[in-house]
Amino acid sequence: MNIYSPAHLPALTRLFSATVFREMAKNGRSSLFRRLIVQTDLIEHADQRATVGDTFDSAFQILKVAGHRDEYIYRAAISHKVLMGTHSLRTASMLNEFRAGSCKADLVILNGTATVYEIKSERDTLARLANQVENYKRVFAKVNVIASEGHVEGVLATVPDDVGVMCLSKRYRIKTMREAVDCPERICPVTVFESLRMTEAIAILQAMGVTVPQLPNTKRHAVMSDLFAALDPVGLHVEMVRTLKRTRDLAPLGDLVDRLPKSLQAAALSVSIRRADHSRLVDAVATPLRAAMAWS
Repeated sequence: MNIYSPAHLPALTRLFSATVFREMAKNGRSSLFRRLIVQTDLIEHADQRATVGDTFDSAFQILKVAGHRDEYIYRAAISHKVLMGTHSLRTASMLNEFRAGSCKADLVILNGTATVYEIKSERDTLARLANQVENYKRVFAKVNVIASEGHVEGVLATVPDDVGVMCLSKRYRIKTMREAVDCPERICPVTVFESLRMTEAIAILQAMGVTVPQLPNTKRHAVMSDLFAALDPVGLHVEMVRTLKRTRDLAPLGDLVDRLPKSLQAAALSVSIRRADHSRLVDAVATPLRAAMAWS
């Protein structure tokens, strides 16, 4: 049965917002979830035994149909099919909204190298794509654009040949239209430095045998930037990947991911919540939908 109406699309999309996820983790309930469900027809078509988690899965099934898909659907596809499909949470890590020059990268997967994925969903335009790609090349060895079928031709015409192009098909499969070239030698060490936490930057310098002088905070940034400017890009890229895989490790989230419905696993990997709140979130997701309609 088709329970989708275009009028429901904003509410269905907001169900997967960080706000709903954090409310459930912090409070064991989400008043926003209840309000959004009221704005859809999901409860009218739900089984009497349906849980909150079942309802997220139903919403996801509607949203992943081509034409309705937003950034979250693409994040979920990459999380499931690349991070946890090709790789695993034990061998790879993922960065969300990671700064790269004047842009923020949608998703970065760290395995043997650093691969960035720029999402261009049906709801996006390609207006900023050329600039985004140029910024990403200064930090990551491999750059991919993952786009809807309607955007693929425009992406291929916009980005250079060393940029990978992927398509999320109408059947929710990722197709590689062109492989990304692994090119760590083109990265800009100073731009990499600007992307890192100070503790990560210091760890990378030390791993590369560079002595970090003791300096007041007012002078540290400029001196560190100069130290990074002198680094070999290829060696820096290796240490950046190694360091970020350790500092941004997702393996501790493995148990939480396994306890959540598939539709919420991408949220668990991208929305930061306290470990002490994991069980509360799992319990909220297991709540019967009828009971959740009393959440306030």
